[in-house]
Amino acid sequence: MVAPALYRHPTRSELIDLAAAEGHDADIPSNIGSLPEDSRHTTRPSISLHEENNHAAAREKDVEGGAKPGSISSTNEAEEEPDNDPDVVDFDGPDDPENPLNWRATKKWGMVALISAITFLTPLASSQFAPGVPDVMRDFHSTDQMLEGFMVSVYVLGFAFGPLIIAPLSEMYGRLPLYHSCNFFFIVFTIAAAVASNMDMFIIFRFFMGCFGGAPMVLGGGTIADLIPREQRGTAMAVWMMGPTIGPCVGPIIGGFLTVAKGWRWNFWFVAIVAGAFFIMSLLLMSETSGVIILQRKTNRLRAETGNMKLRSKLDSGLSPTDLFKFSIIRPTKMLFLSAICFAISLYIAITYAYLYILFTTFTAVFTKQYGWHGGIMGLSFLGLGVGSLVGQFIYIHYGNKIVNRHIQRGDFRPEHRLYVMTIGGFFIPIGLFMYGWSVHFHTHYMVPIAATGLIGFGLLMTFMPATTYLVDVFTIHAASAMAASTVLRSLAAAIIPLSSQTMYERLGYGWGNSLLGFIALALVPIPFLFIKFGERIRASSTVKL
Repeated sequence: MVAPALYRHPTRSELIDLAAAEGHDADIPSNIGSLPEDSRHTTRPSISLHEENNHAAAREKDVEGGAKPGSISSTNEAEEEPDNDPDVVDFDGPDDPENPLNWRATKKWGMVALISAITFLTPLASSQFAPGVPDVMRDFHSTDQMLEGFMVSVYVLGFAFGPLIIAPLSEMYGRLPLYHSCNFFFIVFTIAAAVASNMDMFIIFRFFMGCFGGAPMVLGGGTIADLIPREQRGTAMAVWMMGPTIGPCVGPIIGGFLTVAKGWRWNFWFVAIVAGAFFIMSLLLMSETSGVIILQRKTNRLRAETGNMKLRSKLDSGLSPTDLFKFSIIRPTKMLFLSAICFAISLYIAITYAYLYILFTTFTAVFTKQYGWHGGIMGLSFLGLGVGSLVGQFIYIHYGNKIVNRHIQRGDFRPEHRLYVMTIGGFFIPIGLFMYGWSVHFHTHYMVPIAATGLIGFGLLMTFMPATTYLVDVFTIHAASAMAASTVLRSLAAAIIPLSSQTMYERLGYGWGNSLLGFIALALVPIPFLFIKFGERIRASSTVKL
């Protein structure tokens, strides 16, 4: 069947949610269609004429329109049946076995588990060898403190640049080739880092580890959205999100004991071995899930069988590779520098995320000099961050969703309701920094600074998660570009700011050094309060054009 009867038409909110999960803007097709930029595409999901006219006008004037009261609910969204064009290739009804949503449960959840495991490993590799940094410096005969921090944070610099290329390539060639190629090169550069013979080689290989290691974070959300129905997706997304949030905090705990037992190079051999096992499993178990690619292959097959060259995929966007790269790079740049909301929220995330890597790059020196810790026990100094982050994630999921659902039921939901949790979480970061700095300065019991870093980890998650979802709700069809802008700024800050951390501590001491970070974090606290009060007015007066 080429043009089957429409079995259930997607609503605007479903299209936006799925596109955000897949990591692209909603004017680029996902498995259920797209919200078009103009009328040149004949195959598109339809929305009400009134809604589409308003939406088109908003695109010309404003990309910060956000969700209006009640707009999260799709019950009032008008839907039209599109014309059945015999030349349009679609899935053959709701039970088509080619549709990833209809695959058997064991295959779907097996892929989700594998993707979540890979997404946990690559962020874990960003910080696992942190306890072994002094050994690396000794082996490479370096005393440069800037390099000492940069060898850890350069991995995150790769996170900034790799996804900008990976995202548009996945739209052109599908998710599976990008998973396999990026996993392969991640293993290659991990092994290269393990055998590096000088500092320059090591840093370059770490950078490329980050570039390719970012692939599962770019592709994972979309794959889960391809496989799991919307109403069952929450658990899978929560498990998958633990990778980038908890992985960097768990890595050093493993690395501390592994460095003592086998040397710092074995941190990389460990990652390469596990990644190699995941790579083999992915070759055997993973299949292409992108509806765009599946339907394009079906179209090509039917063209060859029927000779009808007019056949076209329902999800064909007609976008050239140049357009895809433009949307991936130019849009986020414009949004970052021209949108007050995007810039302020991204700046908040970037600075607080940089604090995480300041701690990663200095924990070893702090607990060695102040508490005399050595050997494998050094990895336990990261335990507070890990536990605090984990608690923060669970509390946000529970209370953040509870607050939002309450407003959705009332019909008065605004994107700013996402920020209520952030207003609380923001205070934990400066409190934790003050407590950490002065407890280390006065040599209090080691549990005090570890508990303080738990507060920091808790605050980081309680600001990072609501800020990210706020960007999705504010920018709707351009949510992926907003998140890409935030990711680039966050990664650049996490790679560059920690370079001066050792010098800061030498000149100011641990007490005043961390107090300086705390005062900066305290100055950022009003941002969510301001947007709760004025965010809707700012969005209404926005003139950002893409």
